[in-house]
Amino acid sequence: MIKFQFFPRSQGITKEIGDVVNCFRQVESEIDSATKTLSSNQVLAKLLPGLDALGFRVETGKTRDKKIGVPVLFGQDNKIDKSFNADAVSNDGRIVIEVEAGRAVDNNQFLKDIFQACMMFEVEYLVIAVRNQYRGNDDFTKIFTFLETLYISARLRLPLKGILLIGY
Repeated sequence: MIKFQFFPRSQGITKEIGDVVNCFRQVESEIDSATKTLSSNQVLAKLLPGLDALGFRVETGKTRDKKIGVPVLFGQDNKIDKSFNADAVSNDGRIVIEVEAGRAVDNNQFLKDIFQACMMFEVEYLVIAVRNQYRGNDDFTKIFTFLETLYISARLRLPLKGILLIGY
């Protein structure tokens, strides 16, 4: 079952964010973590046609030419000095998607995703997709609680307009 929550909760989702949610819904039966144990790359492959139709650039492999680099630092003559890789990026560079499987909570990968998205040039929205069920745990709920605390406490301000958490 696809479920999602946008943060901050005081705002609704944009049309573009809603389109991303619909990409997950289109392949829900193929990626449902209650019945499937797909890797993040396998989930991303299922999402590829829908995201491609929306104009997203999507990682298609682990070699350099198949990864999606998003600029972080610029050097002399505006050459990119540092970039972080993303699973998918919208054609305008405003939305970054990270699809996680087993490492989302256990290795705090979602925190790294948040940090990197905050550093990426012109990125406004981060989409983090995680398993609803992983080894008897509900990663979606664990990360939901973390993000809820982050936004309610207001002690840390992120340079993003929002984060969409999707459970698959």
